[in-house]
Amino acid sequence: MGGSKWTKARIALGLKLNSCLYVPRAVEPPPAAARSPGAESLSPATPRDSDHRVQMPTTPTPSSSGLRLPKQSSKSSKTICAICLGTMKPGHGHAIFTAECSHSFHFHCISSNVKHGRQSCPVCRAKWKEVPFQSPDKSHVGDRINNVPWPQEESLMRLVRRIPSPRMDNNRNVSSLFHVVEPDVFDDDDEICGDLPRGTTNRPFSKHTDDNCFTGAVEVKTYPEVSAVLKSKSYDDFSVLIHLKAPNATTMQHSETDRAGSRAPVDLVTVLDVSGSMAGTKLALLKRAMGFVIQNLGPSDRLSVIAFSSTARRLFPLRRMNHTGKHEALQAVNSLSSNGGTNIADGLRKGAKVLSERKCKNPVSSIILLSDGQDTYTTTPPTGGNTRSDQQSLLPASMHMNNASGLHIPVHAFGFGADHDAVSMHSISETSGGTFSFIEAENVIQDAFAQCIGGLLSVVVQELRVEIECVDPMLQLRGIKSGSYKNILASHKRKGTIEVGDLYAEEERDFLVTTDIPTTQSSSNEMPLIKVKCVYKHPISKNLVTLDSANEVTIQRPVVAGSVVVSIEVDKQRNRLQSAEAMAEARCAAEEGDLASAVAVLENCRKQLSESASARAGDTLCAALDAELREMQERMGNRQTYETSGRAYVLSGLSSHSWQRATARGDSTDSWSVVHAYQTPSMVDMVNLSQTMILGNPSPRPTIRPTRSFPARQHPS
Repeated sequence: MGGSKWTKARIALGLKLNSCLYVPRAVEPPPAAARSPGAESLSPATPRDSDHRVQMPTTPTPSSSGLRLPKQSSKSSKTICAICLGTMKPGHGHAIFTAECSHSFHFHCISSNVKHGRQSCPVCRAKWKEVPFQSPDKSHVGDRINNVPWPQEESLMRLVRRIPSPRMDNNRNVSSLFHVVEPDVFDDDDEICGDLPRGTTNRPFSKHTDDNCFTGAVEVKTYPEVSAVLKSKSYDDFSVLIHLKAPNATTMQHSETDRAGSRAPVDLVTVLDVSGSMAGTKLALLKRAMGFVIQNLGPSDRLSVIAFSSTARRLFPLRRMNHTGKHEALQAVNSLSSNGGTNIADGLRKGAKVLSERKCKNPVSSIILLSDGQDTYTTTPPTGGNTRSDQQSLLPASMHMNNASGLHIPVHAFGFGADHDAVSMHSISETSGGTFSFIEAENVIQDAFAQCIGGLLSVVVQELRVEIECVDPMLQLRGIKSGSYKNILASHKRKGTIEVGDLYAEEERDFLVTTDIPTTQSSSNEMPLIKVKCVYKHPISKNLVTLDSANEVTIQRPVVAGSVVVSIEVDKQRNRLQSAEAMAEARCAAEEGDLASAVAVLENCRKQLSESASARAGDTLCAALDAELREMQERMGNRQTYETSGRAYVLSGLSSHSWQRATARGDSTDSWSVVHAYQTPSMVDMVNLSQTMILGNPSPRPTIRPTRSFPARQHPS
């Protein structure tokens, strides 16, 4: 690693030389023009030697925060290490640690001492404010970071050092947080924030406003397939589109009540794979991504971290992400190390335990699960035995979406790299009501997390239920196409409901309802079809909101044929559903080993899309669907490609379309891709923030903008 790069990083990030392991080495300082803007004002005075050369430390790592070593032993130190009784002389190949009390030790001796929970001087028993943590030898740094480019490692350093040591709670010893025995019941969560400090708001990230809250109601629009059907004609399988859009975030009055909570706070549990396969680059990037998540949670949000390998452990309980909580969370994340097998089921059990046994609950709750491997303990026991084919066995029964326990915690699963178990991860997310993302390129893990929390931190609607009822006495509902959302059709088929659940700010949902239009002898030239009602809960006030006006769908029933308006909006949603069905069919063929048939299914769907009315009208969603299907064809070109990336890419696409919610797929960098079709403005802003936080990125990715599935709606009912 070039010295000039480290100098620029140290100047830009404001790191102190005495916070890192000293290596007697000097390099020329970088030219002033090469420094980051404002570097001089951000950095402390740069120590130089007698020749005015910058004195350089080694590369810091997440686990080295708090390390403090002098350039040489203090004159008052003894020459014998009090721990190993070995000789201590500078230049003999051993780093020397001098504590605040002036006693010196071999660094490897004292760091091992601290690792076992000792926080005081072995000689004088003085309590230390700063303790040493073992850092990798410089000779192994290259192995640790593998192919991570310098700017990414630079960002990692900044994230793990950004929050200074706060004044800690007298009742909480942070240094020993990660070594305590877990309680039998996880009811040690922080109290929810009913009384934030004056002037503090729990704000979602937004580049547009300062104090954000949401106003307005869910927008409901309906579109009949065609505007008119002759009285003498019947029309089977007639489609009506129901389009929903959640309210947006707007600036509110600055009253004390508004400041108490300008968005719904979140209880978030991250369940992180730290098995042996996560060593090196993957773990470093995971720590960086978690640092970003921690930084962007508000003081009313609560976070708990579960780490799993052969077994799972809770690193710390649900803590509010105030100044102290963020400091503890970063310490917990930086303490992660990789080893052992992969026990996803145990990690999820512990995550469910945190949320089910908490004393109090924030309005929004979710689990983020990340793994790069296959569960070696539940689906394939290490001691042999029968493999369980039911992938849902990894998910606790209490977390199943339709379980009577009422827990209802969505798991947003992230498959990391080419070796993860995409089938299990997709099953976990689908069963719990979450999404499945495929992180193919390791360096986009932070962007993937950013997109997820951008949504979670902007929930404006909860427990949304759509009720549909036929108006004309001759009509019956034929079906409701709602993807993975549960729908119920009454036995008399004149009523139906869709359980939608939570919506993020400005998030959209589209559902197709079908019915058969009969001939009619009525004297009226209009026919009412259905009426739509929405019922949902305000996430902060908990008040129920009912919308049941102006949502009756009617069509014309003329005697003589006239001009008929065909709904492009209905056609687009048919294309989306047809594409999702083709993806599922192709995946089944691929799993059976028939890749040629799988590719043919996708090709046939592309042909039908190209002949649709929306494609002829130049619809962007249709073009994006075609590009997605083409990408899937390429990833099904041969068995190896399908096994390493095709399966995960297809499953992530199915997850996105079935829930109509954005997921990460591949490297997710093409701004026109269907990957972004379901992104909300808050997701886009958070991803853009994530990308701007990667300092000195040599090839910056394009700014992501969401693809709007409804650029224009000229003929709403």
